[in-house]
Amino acid sequence: QVQLVESGGGLVQAGGSLRVSCAASGRTFSSYGMGWFRVPPGKEREFVAAISGSGGSTYYAGSVKGRFTISRDNAKNMVYLQMNMLKPEDTAVYYCASGTTGWPYPRGSEYDYWGQGTQVTVSS
Repeated sequence: QVQLVESGGGLVQAGGSLRVSCAASGRTFSSYGMGWFRVPPGKEREFVAAISGSGGSTYYAGSVKGRFTISRDNAKNMVYLQMNMLKPEDTAVYYCASGTTGWPYPRGSEYDYWGQGTQVTVSS
């Protein structure tokens, strides 16, 4: 009965910033790692970022390292992805996912619940 709901997507110009959010329910939130994945148009799902249950450890895809920041607020059961210096190639549907463990794994197979996604479009 875990539910994840993403929000905050939209249209932004290249070089701009956007923050997407994920609200979680139905699970002891702080016990599980959370991840962000994305599906660019016409492409396969790819890993973006992950954070441990406590928030103490993070892991990023090389393509977003230094530009994106994942964070969580366990008191609010929320996970965030702050995206800065956006590029057109960041255009995708962004999904949050709840992990099977407390660790920030980059593999989609390590997550058992997924949100519905939120569209992020970066224009040039």
